[in-house]
Amino acid sequence: MKHLYSLSLKTFSAMTLAVCCFSAQAEVDADAAKEFAKQNNCFRCHGVDKDKDGPSFTKSAAKFKADPKGEEKLLKHLSSGEKAKFPDGHEEPHMIVKSDDPKEVKNLVDWILSL
Repeated sequence: MKHLYSLSLKTFSAMTLAVCCFSAQAEVDADAAKEFAKQNNCFRCHGVDKDKDGPSFTKSAAKFKADPKGEEKLLKHLSSGEKAKFPDGHEEPHMIVKSDDPKEVKNLVDWILSL
């Protein structure tokens, strides 16, 4: 009986985690995030699925999702102007996304991480 309870608790925990993750993704406004990225010229250097001067958003998503502090680091990267490395080896400050509403930046980060 104890084993059955343990299995049920594990199953319940997994289902709860899946629902929480799905709920967080459901809150992302992909169209608003893409428009915000367009307004900030993000697509000049990043493709959604294709590398340009910078990595694709899907490649960035994989990198930052693997890091427990990935969301925080991505937010900092987009808002601080820290150095970005380019394929030819040179570095320059990353463009800072401009917004009067921090929710727009958070939505962009959430969208990238959802890819």
